[in-house]
Amino acid sequence: MRREIFTEEHDQFRDTARSYYLRECAPFAEQWERDGQVSRAAWTAAGKAGLVGWEFPEEYGGQGIRDFRYNAIMAEEMAATGSVGIGLGLQNDVIPPYLMRLTTPEQKARWLPGVTSGETVCALALSEPAAGSDLKGIRTTARRDGDEWVIDGSKTFITNGILADLVVVACKTDPAAGHKGISLIVVERGAEGFERGRKLDKVGMKAQDTAELFFHEVRVPAGNLIGEEGRGFYHMMGNLPTERLAIAVSALASAERAFEVTLEYAKDRTAFGRPIGQFQANRFALADIRARLSAARVYVDGCTMALVRGELTADEAAAAKYWTTETCWEVIDRCMQLFGGYGYVNEYEIARIWRDSRVQRVFGGTSEIMQEIVGRSLGL
Repeated sequence: MRREIFTEEHDQFRDTARSYYLRECAPFAEQWERDGQVSRAAWTAAGKAGLVGWEFPEEYGGQGIRDFRYNAIMAEEMAATGSVGIGLGLQNDVIPPYLMRLTTPEQKARWLPGVTSGETVCALALSEPAAGSDLKGIRTTARRDGDEWVIDGSKTFITNGILADLVVVACKTDPAAGHKGISLIVVERGAEGFERGRKLDKVGMKAQDTAELFFHEVRVPAGNLIGEEGRGFYHMMGNLPTERLAIAVSALASAERAFEVTLEYAKDRTAFGRPIGQFQANRFALADIRARLSAARVYVDGCTMALVRGELTADEAAAAKYWTTETCWEVIDRCMQLFGGYGYVNEYEIARIWRDSRVQRVFGGTSEIMQEIVGRSLGL
């Protein structure tokens, strides 16, 4: 089915994105999986190609374009080329609302040029050992001491945690005020007392570094506060619909890639003298997958355009994240089944897609949290 949401400019951007992934990322997938992180060269190459921070104003190296369709293209091409690990989704989908809409002109001039060039890798430090989906429960604190903030605490499950040069940290600046006492403060690489803990050994997404971060009396300038003091929780909540739709987009792109490699395998692999795709059970399975993916594509594209128009609500984004990640996991698991024993061998791409996709039902808010959000929107 022909997609109607893209213009010629989007198609040109897709060509650039695909060329970048094929040249700078896909050839190194196995190496990055072994290393547990990507190379910085891939980040700077993305910056040179104009694939980072296009939402930022031109004076800071961006293009002044705010259009989620470009974000969707980046996720789709990353999956379509078999690329892994590079956290451009975080850099482009999640970070801009914080660094563009919550910062002062001085902060923008200080931070944005490095982000758009790919030289500054960003991370968002929200989750803690005792606070994941429940962001109200964070324990990391920041106290004011003259012209500085002094930060103490720890974070975990932080994407880009090892490579990050600039970390947006959610802190309790007024512990007695509950969620109204949370603020967002930027910590930069090299700050005394800022330490990186373990690079977490995950089931999947091996090439994407995910780490623990520790803050021991970390002093940063008072000017590193972004947004309003005590409004951090609301700033975070306002950004979640975009983040959750981005996860839905990535989940669908991964499932479409899984279907592509599975269909090819079903045509080439023979058993009992004929391609396995010609057996009725397998043919019906592939037909069902195609129908599911077609329905998901229409749904996700519709949500994408709602976001572009500024109409996507928090509960709609939660529903999209829930349904798409659950459906695409079922699709990918079924694709893996069609590979038989070979599907469980790491040298086959389907095994990596299967491993990487499981967490999409967890991060950005678990499926159960998404159901809770949607259920409350129904007045229940």
